[in-house]
Amino acid sequence: MIVVSEHVDYWDGQGWRDPFSSHALTLRQSAYADRLRLASPYTPQIVVDGSLEFVGSDRGRATQAFGKSRVLPKIGLRISSVKVENGRVRAHIETDPMPSKAEVFVVLALDHAQSHVLHGENGGHYLEHVAVVRTLSNLGNVAKATAFAKDVDFALDSSAQSYRLIAFVQEPNQGRILGAAAERVSQ
Repeated sequence: MIVVSEHVDYWDGQGWRDPFSSHALTLRQSAYADRLRLASPYTPQIVVDGSLEFVGSDRGRATQAFGKSRVLPKIGLRISSVKVENGRVRAHIETDPMPSKAEVFVVLALDHAQSHVLHGENGGHYLEHVAVVRTLSNLGNVAKATAFAKDVDFALDSSAQSYRLIAFVQEPNQGRILGAAAERVSQ
């Protein structure tokens, strides 16, 4: 399993701003809500393989969804030539030929993060986070039966020591995840 924590910004107006929140990730969650025919986005939410969703605290549903996901076929996707130089991470992303039209994404995520919540439901608590999205980029569209290859380059935050570089292939319009790969990156 490859985890990606996408922090939304719709809680930021309650006297505390999540330092990891992003409006782009809020829009991404809203698109999932529309595609999965939900009344509205909510947190905590887990989306597995772009096709199953449930409340993040539902361990039974999580176990069931993860088990179902493990047996689904995935395309080959590789991250190679990972280098950190001058405050930047560079890597090469490539895939096997696509079974259908798809989009290729790459995420630069903090490996581990903490936040001190000042107000709201979790006010006064320190929260631990993993794989927190800092950058999410669409690398391009790929036609059916075509492979994909591209070099990527991202600036690293000087205060963070450890990242995850995550690539995934997804059917258009935030459809099913067709494949994914991850590599750890240390400064």
